[in-house]
Amino acid sequence: MPTKNKFSNENEYRAGMFNRNEGFDHIKNIKANDNGIINSVAIELEKIIIFPDMISPIFITNENNLSAVIKAQEKEQAIVALLKKEETQDSNAFIETGIEIAVGSLLELPDGSHSALVQGRRRLKILSTFEDNGIIFTEAEAIIGTKKKLNNQERALINTTKTLFESVVQLDRSIPDEANMHINSIKMPGLLADMICTAISLPYLKRAEILEMYDEIKRLMFVHKLLKNELDILNIEEEIRFNVQKEVDQSQRDFYLREQVKAINIELGEGDIWEEEIKRYEKRIEGENLPEEVREIVKDQIKRLMLGPSLSPESSICRNYIEWLLTLPWKEKTTDNLNIQHVRGVLEKNHCGLEKPKERILEFIAVEKLRSEYTKQPIMCFVGPPGTGKTSFGLSIAEALGRVFVRISLGGIRDEAEIRGHRRTYIGALPGRIIQAMKRAKTVNPIFMLDEIDKIGKDYRGDPAAALLEILDSEQNKAFSDHYLEVPYDLSNVFFITTANTTDNIPPALLDRMEIVEFSGYVMEEKVEISLKHLVPKQILENSLSEKDIEFDPETIENIIQNYTYESGVRNLERQIGKLCRKVSKQKIENIENISKTLTHDAVEKFLGPPQYFPFRAENVDEIGVATAVAWTENGGEIMPVEVSVVEGKGNLNVTGQIGDVMQESAQAALTFIKSRAINFDIKVETFEKLDIHIHVPEGAVQKEGPSSGITLCLAMISALTKRKTFHDIGLTGEITLRGRILPVGGLREKILAAHRSGLKKIIIPKKNSKDLVKINEKIKKELEVILVDHMDEVIKIALQG
Repeated sequence: MPTKNKFSNENEYRAGMFNRNEGFDHIKNIKANDNGIINSVAIELEKIIIFPDMISPIFITNENNLSAVIKAQEKEQAIVALLKKEETQDSNAFIETGIEIAVGSLLELPDGSHSALVQGRRRLKILSTFEDNGIIFTEAEAIIGTKKKLNNQERALINTTKTLFESVVQLDRSIPDEANMHINSIKMPGLLADMICTAISLPYLKRAEILEMYDEIKRLMFVHKLLKNELDILNIEEEIRFNVQKEVDQSQRDFYLREQVKAINIELGEGDIWEEEIKRYEKRIEGENLPEEVREIVKDQIKRLMLGPSLSPESSICRNYIEWLLTLPWKEKTTDNLNIQHVRGVLEKNHCGLEKPKERILEFIAVEKLRSEYTKQPIMCFVGPPGTGKTSFGLSIAEALGRVFVRISLGGIRDEAEIRGHRRTYIGALPGRIIQAMKRAKTVNPIFMLDEIDKIGKDYRGDPAAALLEILDSEQNKAFSDHYLEVPYDLSNVFFITTANTTDNIPPALLDRMEIVEFSGYVMEEKVEISLKHLVPKQILENSLSEKDIEFDPETIENIIQNYTYESGVRNLERQIGKLCRKVSKQKIENIENISKTLTHDAVEKFLGPPQYFPFRAENVDEIGVATAVAWTENGGEIMPVEVSVVEGKGNLNVTGQIGDVMQESAQAALTFIKSRAINFDIKVETFEKLDIHIHVPEGAVQKEGPSSGITLCLAMISALTKRKTFHDIGLTGEITLRGRILPVGGLREKILAAHRSGLKKIIIPKKNSKDLVKINEKIKKELEVILVDHMDEVIKIALQG
């Protein structure tokens, strides 16, 4: 067995390093032969390295090592100590540097082993080793340090190393105080490096590396770097100890203050209530299905609440914040009813028409039923005229799916804080409307309707539309940031629906995040069906009547629609039906006899007054310079006669009738086309220089705009210039280019319905709009001939006489 250190810890190991005594003076160094070679017995040291001039205890447990030591003591001679290589198990594999040691008196221990103090003498370069009867013999060569005069740089190195060591001693409590005094007395760099290595805690391999450094300056520089690393580590440990102690002191202080607050609250008679509230919060934390991040925030707020007075403003703010975090739904979900037949039935029962919106919702149901981890909730924007059922359709979706329906109106909102909430630093701060609505919903997957998104304002308080960008973006709303909550809230499970009358006022960035679903105006048949199924029963009930008191037939409803309402939706129609019901209620209370149950035409006129609207009807005769345009408005489609008169003048073109820039340009383009084809129309070129052309669109109070009247303007001007009559029963829609080509237009469904309603027999539309004919009722297509054209020449052949 090798000789090794058996002290229980590093402090015991280094206890005698600096206790210098003269007990080794009688022990002589090993003499070298004439060749400078030292021949000596040796002992093996394991996990312990003795440096020159170092005094350290060792334990001897091996009999062969004990015999070698005894022989050396008998001769009063030092002995060689060998150090085994770390990376091998070969008993003869030693590092190339050994150490000459003087072994003091042996002391026998109770377990039969021996201990002794040893003194390091010289470094030895091991030349060879061999073993005889278990005893190791070695040949070595003494390493003699060079003595030279130190330069300024080397003296500075010695001084800075001593300063570093002093700092290490101050932080490392395991180094004895006398170590610093001994180190300060050393002036030789090699000895200084060795003595420092004996004092500080170093790994075995580092010690061995230093032992093998023969150059004293390099050895000291190496030790200097080790001291710097050791000092950095000790500083970090000291900082950690300081912080730990600080936290312990703070915890004790908090506990003391908390007990004081509790005692004060008890004296004020609030102790029991205060404790009950804290316990209630703590119980809710464990019971609520909260995300871990939110749970930690609530715990921190409860700690703040416990430290403050119960009636302070800070406590009130803290309680409100805790209540919001605990009340909001974080993971609660309702289960969707994904039976597609059930959903179709609910939508058909509650709404007439609206085929495209219904189809889109059924597609959504199909996707949800096949749901995967990549499926996202759609974000739809219902766009259409007022009264077309956008809001009520969202309510029907919620009913069909079995989800909670929440709605907020965005009309007139100008403050961004209405959406994102206020910071808690403000008195009376609250979350934004989005989070407030989620609290009302109590689930994370409601149907959320944002009404009137096209009517959001903007001022110095921010842009609410910009705040909606995060909410209405499926890639961002999974971590919506409300200023009041200051914790991300997941809105990705919410089915967002927005409504708007037009997309013109919606910011492009916001519009890009939504899927547009159009709600077109209702046709006469749909309005009649809606009235009889929904509006009439509702108004009878609201006005405390019964079906025995009043009866609406389809003719009465058509009369009201044609003469008393002018809209695409049915909102005003419902008001007129309600007005009739109120008149009947009044007669019933006044006990007027001979009340007719069925509302006749005369009864409607008596109750509602004379007709309020006189929609344009188709002309009765063919005329020169008159063509019938079919236009789209927010209230649906309508026909619009265009009149052209040619008078003597200077070749000017005048367009009147409250028209917009687009129609002005259409008129200019049409006139240029006519001039380019004047020969074909038998019109002399000088005619355009002698005549003024005046185009007038009646109903001047009604704004007219849009690229759909070019061919009508062109046809009316050709008729006026050539004195050829136009057919009175043909309506036209389409835009014209300078070459006479006809471009497609929008709102074709409403235009065809208006043409049919106005008594026209034919309507000319662009050939590229043929795809829109699939939306038209088959009955209407049978009663109204739709003619597809691609060029103005075709229009002239069809619509002009002669």
